[in-house]
Amino acid sequence: MKRRELLQSGTLVLLLGTAQIARGATILAVRVWPAPDYSRVTIESDGHLATKQLFVPSPPRLAVDIEGIELNPALRELVAKVKSDDPNIAGIRVGQFAPNVVRLVIDLKLPITPQVFTLDPVAAYQHRLVLDLYPTQAADPLAALIAERLKDKEDKATATTTAPAPTAASAARSHDPLGDLIAQQTHKSAAPAGAASAPVSGAPGATTTRPGGQNQAQTAGNGKTERLIIVALDPGHGGEDPGAIGPGGTREKDVVLRLAHRLRERINATTINGNPMRAYLTRDADFFVPLHVRVNKARQVKADLFISLHADAFYTPRPQGASIFALSQSGASSSAARWMAAKENKADLIGGLNVKAKDAHVQRMLFDMSTTAQINDSLKLGNTMLQEIGRVGKLHKPKVEQAGFAVLKAPDIPSVLVEAAFISNPEEETKLNSEAYQEQLADALMRGIEGYFARNPPLARSRSV
Repeated sequence: MKRRELLQSGTLVLLLGTAQIARGATILAVRVWPAPDYSRVTIESDGHLATKQLFVPSPPRLAVDIEGIELNPALRELVAKVKSDDPNIAGIRVGQFAPNVVRLVIDLKLPITPQVFTLDPVAAYQHRLVLDLYPTQAADPLAALIAERLKDKEDKATATTTAPAPTAASAARSHDPLGDLIAQQTHKSAAPAGAASAPVSGAPGATTTRPGGQNQAQTAGNGKTERLIIVALDPGHGGEDPGAIGPGGTREKDVVLRLAHRLRERINATTINGNPMRAYLTRDADFFVPLHVRVNKARQVKADLFISLHADAFYTPRPQGASIFALSQSGASSSAARWMAAKENKADLIGGLNVKAKDAHVQRMLFDMSTTAQINDSLKLGNTMLQEIGRVGKLHKPKVEQAGFAVLKAPDIPSVLVEAAFISNPEEETKLNSEAYQEQLADALMRGIEGYFARNPPLARSRSV
């Protein structure tokens, strides 16, 4: 009798186990991250999801069957999460395709190359199913920067031709000695390459134009070809990776993106020895960019500098002050720098890197190509920027630190990582959310960039407008 009861009990356990397996995972959350580079759909669950997918080219759409689940409210939310301005996704449809099979159909605005992969639990996330939708024809970021610069020149030329000529009386009333000096500087900037330029913004050798100023570097009409100077700005984290989160809930990815936008305005309004500057952002919105892709983007636009912006947490209770880091080939300069690099290098795990992508190995090889010359130039840039940051706030360390930051390993671009403040410190979190402090910090970083170029003029390259 007991034997029969045990067998029946065992059968019941087996049946329950089978039912539990059949139930599959539960969908916990869904997210959509639109971006010009690619759009990402993330489905988070409490267990691994098995999928099958089919891409239909005309009209372009991706069908994904998720096995072992039932349609629930969380999955239905995907439909409303797609915004009309998503560059790649026109809409998403979901439905119960078969028992224990939910089908997603992603209608696309253009042909894409899909990457569908899963991620194991990490940080605050459980299991994730990730659908990355890359446009088949990727845009050329360097061509976009040059087109942007040409449009600015056309707009300025149009404004000049349509503006009414000033009368003698109005010219007398608006006479401004500083304006005369800037106008003279404009004339000097049209001189042959190599001619000296007088400083305007405080950094020797840097000719700066701010919105409303008169120095528009109008050299093309005088037969001079402008050399576009490009600074790659890299707002850390983004998308699935929020970065550090302050006591008040401020996310690192948000404050550094705002800082990057402020710094971009200053760079785009600046000329160096008559040559216009242009900022290129590795991300211009809230989406994830893998570390090696950030490096690749900077190289793709032939950037003259690479500046990665962060506002991290630290392992001490109330850290204070800004820091600047450069790459090291021979170990970290301190245990704190080593800890910080290890923490930043985990961004790919949290953000969600498809390690099976075909080019991942090739791209990562770049990380072993850094040169002594690049590191030396990075230290020069970092020291100049650190001096300027020290004028507007506290410094965590008085010198540039070094460690093996993956994002700084462009072999041919001076690269630094700026920790603007420690978001884990309540006082510094408040500062990071202050427009006044962000403006001061952007000004300081701009002065550091100008100071570096004053001492290390950009090399001549085949990149002109």
